[in-house]
Amino acid sequence: MGKKRVMLPAKDVDLSSIKYEREVVQAPHLTGFVFRFFVRMLEAPLIGPIIMNVLKKENKIDEILQHTVIPEEPMFKPEYPPQEKEPGVIVLDEDGRPEDRVESALMCLPHYDVAELCENSSASFRYWKIRDYAHAYRSRKVTPSMIAERIISIIEENGRNKPPAPLLISFEAAEVREQAAASTKRFEAGNPLSILDGIFMAIKDDIDCYPHPSKGASTWMHEVRTVKKDAVCVSRLRCCGVIFVGKANMHEFGMGTTGNNPNYGTARNPHAPDRYTGGSSSGPAAIVASGICSAALGTDGGGSIRIPSSLCGVVGLKTTYGRTSMEGSLCDSGTVEIIGPLASSVEDVMLVYAAMLGASPANRISLRPSPPCVPTLSSHDDSNALGSLRIGKYTPWFNDVHSTEISDKCEDALNQLSKAHGCEMIEIVIPELLEMRTAHVVSIGSECLCSLNPDCEDGKGVKLTYDTRTSLALFRSFTAADYVAAQCIRRRNMYYHMEIFKKVDVIVTPTTGMTAPSIPPSSLKSGETDMQTTANLMQFIVPANLLGLPAISVPVGYDKEGLPIGLQIMGRPWAEATVLRVASAVEKLCGESKKKPASYYDVLKAN
Repeated sequence: MGKKRVMLPAKDVDLSSIKYEREVVQAPHLTGFVFRFFVRMLEAPLIGPIIMNVLKKENKIDEILQHTVIPEEPMFKPEYPPQEKEPGVIVLDEDGRPEDRVESALMCLPHYDVAELCENSSASFRYWKIRDYAHAYRSRKVTPSMIAERIISIIEENGRNKPPAPLLISFEAAEVREQAAASTKRFEAGNPLSILDGIFMAIKDDIDCYPHPSKGASTWMHEVRTVKKDAVCVSRLRCCGVIFVGKANMHEFGMGTTGNNPNYGTARNPHAPDRYTGGSSSGPAAIVASGICSAALGTDGGGSIRIPSSLCGVVGLKTTYGRTSMEGSLCDSGTVEIIGPLASSVEDVMLVYAAMLGASPANRISLRPSPPCVPTLSSHDDSNALGSLRIGKYTPWFNDVHSTEISDKCEDALNQLSKAHGCEMIEIVIPELLEMRTAHVVSIGSECLCSLNPDCEDGKGVKLTYDTRTSLALFRSFTAADYVAAQCIRRRNMYYHMEIFKKVDVIVTPTTGMTAPSIPPSSLKSGETDMQTTANLMQFIVPANLLGLPAISVPVGYDKEGLPIGLQIMGRPWAEATVLRVASAVEKLCGESKKKPASYYDVLKAN
């Protein structure tokens, strides 16, 4: 008796009575033999459920899901009220040609200064942008084929690392050369397909990019699932002339936040090779941060684009759920995951986003998306749009970080934004964050398990990495009632956030609660389980996934060890343009202090 909890309806909750509750995860940090033994125990018929029940009890999972009366009805995928049109934007035609959308987005960018291509000042580091490559190609200073040879050399050299730390899982030099030769011919004829023609991109290994297999960084997925064509978003980029270098490394099946991968080797952080990149889009973030590719595609179901973008010092965009088609990805049937771009700058993210966007026919019916837009960064309206911006900040949550250096850097960026543009800072309260995290892990976990179960039952489960097996053991412990309760929590949290967005335009937080964690040498062979680090990395990312909201991570500086720090900007449904506008403004204010990563390749060599 006495276990039952009854929640008030969300509309009746008194926000002034809400007290912030810090999340402390009760779970062991294990690597090596002890970790392998622990997984065997978790999978044992009798002792496994006992261990899992103890862990769930200590982390209040059953209390939240099974002992609580939740008055709201379930929301099995995001549902949004109609949204007002954003100010200062250009509407893109999602039924039109990708090349035309890219051209429209290009016209929204600030004037391109050719002088920057030649200077590449030693006083401050800056990445080459897509427009830099395009100018170099058009002025015949370099060709896509020349860049291809430099990239092929780097990737082949990287593949000889000991221990292995591959950026790509699947790579064919001949295929890269063929794409580059076709692009070079188009430039010689004066007929490039778009500003993206000749731009090199990597594709995360859970997104189809023909003729490469999609393994999800496992050792067997390509044996049971054949890739016959590009994913829809990859196909749209290919129409624009993008050159794909191959399939980027990742945490196996996306079930981790560090990027650890014993199957192929763990990608290293370009800023510090003894540190993780973050995950699960580890390869995409590392290959962009190291300068090899201008951009990459990742997937984000639990911060998997934003976490590695933050830890590697690049920009990562998570779109509204349903804004881009998931057709042709391993995670095409979930309710929390999207495919999105990573790049070294906001403008490059914007160009790639314009090419790849477009909802699936089913999501157009069920989600009724607002027309896709990009911000007009080239006009004087930019300052006016930013001046009227209302920025929401939940201070106790914002400051709940592993090191105050993170919250201080993010606070500095916001102060600069307010000072430069007159944005209004508004204090907000977000209730039930712990419940939201629980609902998210049940939702994404149940969807992962549903996807993998047939193959696991067919004997493939024993070939999974030990940390994936740990995650699946947790996911198998969830019941149908747990899943329904999680969806009731989703509806409550959607209500809270839609009420907040009546008062603010964006919600800001640090992207992660910590900078890049160290890689334990003992984890390289068998992986590791470290749920507190996972919680620190996922501290701020869950609302955008569970509720399907657009969010971006933009670099704002470094900690005292030189590790990147990211600021997250989360917007209302379908408001990618607002998120991009704010991110662009923050980038301008904080971009002068960029540091060259320890592992960086200047493949353009414009000097």
